[in-house]
Amino acid sequence: MSDSFRFYNVSESNMKIQDVIDRLKNFIIKDPRTQYVLSIGTDSQVHQEETRFITAIHLHRVGKGAWGGLKNNIIKRPITSVREKISIETSLSQEVAYLFTTEYLMELMDLLIPYTDDGADLTLEIHLDIGKRGVTKDLITEMMGRITAMGLEAKIKPDSYAAFSYANRYTK
Repeated sequence: MSDSFRFYNVSESNMKIQDVIDRLKNFIIKDPRTQYVLSIGTDSQVHQEETRFITAIHLHRVGKGAWGGLKNNIIKRPITSVREKISIETSLSQEVAYLFTTEYLMELMDLLIPYTDDGADLTLEIHLDIGKRGVTKDLITEMMGRITAMGLEAKIKPDSYAAFSYANRYTK
């Protein structure tokens, strides 16, 4: 499954999940004495004949920059149901989160463990493009429940920047 996933960013394309892990590790190695938040989030945009979904992997070196990668998914029809769109966004984020197996997370954590006394840490979050205002507020319990059932932390607006900010830039 993971070999069929291809990620890109402004400087690289056609990255497999192992390439993404390698980039994340290289980013951490440059400053292993700090806090990191690894977030995964999806946003979508309905176009005339399709709906474009972008899933973002975003590694934030808290207060000191970030590295990100993106994955495209296109459904060849306009999706007008908000519930269907948000459900697909959540599923796509879950799908990418599953790629971060224990082995991959341990590879990242192993770089930080020697520096935990200096404040090094890694948190994994799923960012949902929903919030307490607007039409998505009725979906919060359902979508957050799907993420917490995975044992992961779910974030919603205004804290879900990987979805509503980073991924959103590339859905247009």
